Amino acid sequence: MGSGQVTEQLDWNGKKVTVAGLGVSGIPAARVLHGLGALVTVVNDGDDERSRAQAAELEAEGITVRLGDGATLPSGTELIVTTPGWRPDKPLFTAAAEAGVEIWGDVELAWRLRGPGAAPWLAVTGTNGKTTTVRMLASILEAAGLRTAAVGNIGVSLLDAVLGEERYDVLAVELSSYQLHWAPSVRVHSAAVLNLAPDHLDWHGSMEAYAADKGRIYEGNQVACVYNVADKATEDLVREADVEEGCRAIGFTLGTPGPSELGVVEGILVDRAFAPNRQKNAQELAEVADVRPPAPHNIANALAAAALARAFGVDAKAVRDGLKAFRPDPHRIELVEEVGGVTYVDDSKATNTHAAEASLAAYDPIVWIAGGLAKGATFDELVQKSANRLRGAVLIGADRALIREALARHAPEVPVVDLDRTDTGAMSEAVREAALLARPGDTVLLAPACASMDMFTNYNKRGEAFADAVRGLAATGDA
Repeated sequence: MGSGQVTEQLDWNGKKVTVAGLGVSGIPAARVLHGLGALVTVVNDGDDERSRAQAAELEAEGITVRLGDGATLPSGTELIVTTPGWRPDKPLFTAAAEAGVEIWGDVELAWRLRGPGAAPWLAVTGTNGKTTTVRMLASILEAAGLRTAAVGNIGVSLLDAVLGEERYDVLAVELSSYQLHWAPSVRVHSAAVLNLAPDHLDWHGSMEAYAADKGRIYEGNQVACVYNVADKATEDLVREADVEEGCRAIGFTLGTPGPSELGVVEGILVDRAFAPNRQKNAQELAEVADVRPPAPHNIANALAAAALARAFGVDAKAVRDGLKAFRPDPHRIELVEEVGGVTYVDDSKATNTHAAEASLAAYDPIVWIAGGLAKGATFDELVQKSANRLRGAVLIGADRALIREALARHAPEVPVVDLDRTDTGAMSEAVREAALLARPGDTVLLAPACASMDMFTNYNKRGEAFADAVRGLAATGDA
């Protein structure tokens, strides 16, 4: 088992720290730093009722809060700690650069605050599949008898994990490109980049900048840099990384693995990276059927999780037991119900084209429910790759015309229902229309390839609306 590198402990007493942004990471960071003796000022762009209530709580604890001005650098600032959502081109950060002030994210802060004997980190990033892979990894580590938690961008604060009373053997850490951008000194035990596709380009400025931030996860890796054999860009990031002596490049593939790879042979997940005599032998880890759901991209997630666990010294039995015990989060290729011989699957989490492509590749034939906010995406490539699987399509949301036009260009024979409504009943109508297009043996798949906020609070609410509509269909026998 690996050990965590611990950075030199800093003296925070009297240090002037500016925290950029209230919210899920800004408020805990402010409180932690204040507790360490830092002189903390929180700056926030917004000045609404919620912000004022949060500010009042912090000010009662002795923390200064400045609302409605997130652009001006407070006088004497020695360090900025930012929430992940703040873009690098913010005027505050320009002012900090001119003043020679360092900028950390919440992940960097957590890394710097780890104490002696801190748990090593096994880290995961990628455009899609991060949360599932990290939760699979935590399940495998737990099956090995290790004290662990799934933390980071996944919802559990890294600061809580690092500073809490519970002692961990190892942490399974999900890191977004935003978090990695502001994490200059993080050096993990082993890391995986699952895939790379255009996303968040408005934040990063370019695909190259986005990829570079993802690649930071490999810097200083001690044991393994795990990459996707089918996605050359991830391997390129490994080649560019400056790692510890002896750190290995470990590939995962849905095909037969070569040496230093994990892959699939006749329905079995196998390891030729950490097995004895890996030039000739493969270690059986689990069956494809042990992974739920056994869709291709989810098998890839399982292989990446297994690779990180194996890099940490976990045995094959724990990999199998952990994968068997794992249950995916809601709205991630979740089977809702079978009605009239048609299977209804909720993948509302497929909020971009890359995620939707993976989802569409798992089923055939499909009646596809898609649409929402495109966030600048184009759909030609997605439709081209998926056209031969489509029985029909039902389009919803603000930017559905973009998908309709791509279907007209690349799948003109596929019947399309275009729903020109954004009220709460739109999803029910979409499901009814999809049921009319579907035949027994088909899958009606909600894989929107778009964000949800034009019609729903978030992708969870969109998925719940889909599931409710499917259950309503089943109850009435209207399929």
